[in-house]
Amino acid sequence: MSDFIIPTRAQSDARLRRGYSRLAGFARDKRYTVADRFEERANDSAAIPFILFEDHAISYAEADLFANRVANAAMQAGLGPGDVVALMMLNRPEFLLIWIGLAKIGVVAALINTSTTGAALAHALREVEATALIVDTPLVPAVAALDAAALPRLIFEDSEAGIAKQGHPGWIDFNQRLEAASDRRPGREHRAHLVMGDPLYYIFTSGTTGLPKAARMSHLRFFNAGEMMAGLLDFGADGVIYDFLPLFHGAGGMVVPSVAMAEGRPLLLRRKFSRTEFWNDIRRHHVTATYYIGEIVRYLLAAPPRPDDRDHTLRAMCGAGLRADHWRAFVDRFGVADIIEGLGATEGNYSLSNADNRIGSVGRLPYPDATNIRVLKWDMEAGDHARDAAGKPLLARPGEVGELIAEVLDGTGIAGYFEGYTNRAASEAKLLRDLFRPGDAWFRSGDLVRFDADDYFFFVDRLGDTFRWKSENVSTQEVEAALGRFAGPEMVNVYGVHVPGAEGRAGMAALTYADPAHFDPAAFYRHCEGELAPYAVPVFVRIGVTADLTATFKLRKVDLQRQGYDPAAVGTDRLYIADPAGQTYVPLTPDTLARLAFPPFERDAA
Repeated sequence: MSDFIIPTRAQSDARLRRGYSRLAGFARDKRYTVADRFEERANDSAAIPFILFEDHAISYAEADLFANRVANAAMQAGLGPGDVVALMMLNRPEFLLIWIGLAKIGVVAALINTSTTGAALAHALREVEATALIVDTPLVPAVAALDAAALPRLIFEDSEAGIAKQGHPGWIDFNQRLEAASDRRPGREHRAHLVMGDPLYYIFTSGTTGLPKAARMSHLRFFNAGEMMAGLLDFGADGVIYDFLPLFHGAGGMVVPSVAMAEGRPLLLRRKFSRTEFWNDIRRHHVTATYYIGEIVRYLLAAPPRPDDRDHTLRAMCGAGLRADHWRAFVDRFGVADIIEGLGATEGNYSLSNADNRIGSVGRLPYPDATNIRVLKWDMEAGDHARDAAGKPLLARPGEVGELIAEVLDGTGIAGYFEGYTNRAASEAKLLRDLFRPGDAWFRSGDLVRFDADDYFFFVDRLGDTFRWKSENVSTQEVEAALGRFAGPEMVNVYGVHVPGAEGRAGMAALTYADPAHFDPAAFYRHCEGELAPYAVPVFVRIGVTADLTATFKLRKVDLQRQGYDPAAVGTDRLYIADPAGQTYVPLTPDTLARLAFPPFERDAA
């Protein structure tokens, strides 16, 4: 893997066009939707499995009949074009088939993160103006805990076989409605007004600040994801793609299903990732491709080597967040031929894909001037774009770190299409206007990158108040707001810190107490778990008597991030680490780090 020969720009371009060429004929104003695509597959691939799940295989024809019942049951409940149905479900086939059924009648689904609770859940329902909510039985308590005023007018409970129902008064049994509904296809007139550029569903992203935002995901974006990846993965007549990521996310819920639909091939669905069953699943179902996140690769490498490590059918993977050292080790050990690392954003109007297997790179722009992507040089000390004497932002040169931006383009194609959020103010906040010429607009990715002389791009870090942990964006502002409701600390400062060998950064909360002895670690742990999604619960806590403030009374984070959880760097402050088994925070010592499987702190090489 060390003898990489840089392809010519024409060769890289040809590889990328395996995906781009498949988008010919797609346009924002074309009257063709994902429901149309799925019905075509139910006709031309009727007997082929669409979803493989545990011991079941659901063919495209069978899936279409189920989706038809969803559509007809929704219409009988009074739902139709213009309505939004929030969907809060765990990974199982019904998740996909429900939003496909809703799409048949022009209803937009809003895919809710299953970890969302409390104020964040109420905000999510309000943000999309949900008419109805379909909730999986295990997630009912989170919904039932909300005030009635925060709930949509219709609530359907969807119970999986064998799971007892909660029986809340006024809630509708979705299964009974489906059993009574016709499986006849609803007429296309119910969605005849839709074009590719209209929303298919909303996916929530934490963005850079505040509560989660609902990103508009159009039918065109869905097609783009599948056609691009199907081409790059060489996903064809024998293809089977593996999906173990949450279906409410862009990767698990959009890219993987779209690839399967693009070719009329199976999708192997798992409730959640399992390291022990991963390769067994690959072999049993002859999986040829999957979508990864960097942390998954680390888990797979952590398993003890086996003689049959290369005895499998997996030939290609696409994804994001793969460290160079893990990448090299994974290919050497498991022999997967193609790793297509990329960089993008749920709501972004650009994408980078590394089709050349250049280890560590997130993609190449063979002809960068022909794209809508640019990189604005970043001033690390100032925490802003570097500027010239006239105050204009400077473009980064090879080797320099900068923020990736992408021009918002007009026209009917997918290139440069920024769909934004349901919230106009949030959409506008992502744009830089009049940057290079009057009237231009550029999407801010929030990603710091660098590129080399051959225009290979490398991810550096996230900007601002967001860090990534367990492949989720964590908003420090949102976490600080939640922790601020915990009685005791005078100041709360949240940031991400480097953990050797881990993807992203672990959350750390610096709490200020006049008397640090007043910190109650068990009570604080209970508060965090009750207020935050699991990935947002701080891994580390730092207790001090003073907070580091700027002259304008803003909390500093940079020095705290550099010090991380290094006992030698924090002076008299106390350090704690989360102990999930004990439901508390415990003093950070070499022994507790070892017991909780965290490495000693090291300076971040980046």
